[in-house]
Amino acid sequence: MKTNEFLALLKENSDKSLVFEYAPGLLVGANYHITEVKNITIDSVDCGAGTDFWKETIIQLWESPQEIGKRDYMSAYKALAILNKVDKIKPMEKDVEVKFEYSNALFHTAQLFVLSYQNKGNSLLLHLGIEKTDCKAKETCGIPETTEAMESSCLPGQGCC
Repeated sequence: MKTNEFLALLKENSDKSLVFEYAPGLLVGANYHITEVKNITIDSVDCGAGTDFWKETIIQLWESPQEIGKRDYMSAYKALAILNKVDKIKPMEKDVEVKFEYSNALFHTAQLFVLSYQNKGNSLLLHLGIEKTDCKAKETCGIPETTEAMESSCLPGQGCC
């Protein structure tokens, strides 16, 4: 999901609670805060010597230990107000991927993509998830596109990665 799509979704659903599912069936606690918004630039070289460049927006979610047991989630309206304030201080790139950075005591820190969303009653539920790492230079490294073949081919000493 692009940053501008996320902002539009918040605006369209401003009267709803904003709920995040970070893994199937597991929700970020209602005690979450938006603690940081990052404008990230990636300027990379892959294992096949290919270069790449892109930008991302990363929104950090943090659960406040002082608010454990809180039952009411942040509204989409409040989240949009926070992001609009951030945008006035440090303009966000709007046509770039938005990710959510999150962790808790049982879940490692991860940057999660928006896989899908749904309206559930008075809530806007964003389903977040990870994407597995991948070799971007499969053709250069002679790695077949199938996952099983890649897992056995992209080992140390195999000419790639």
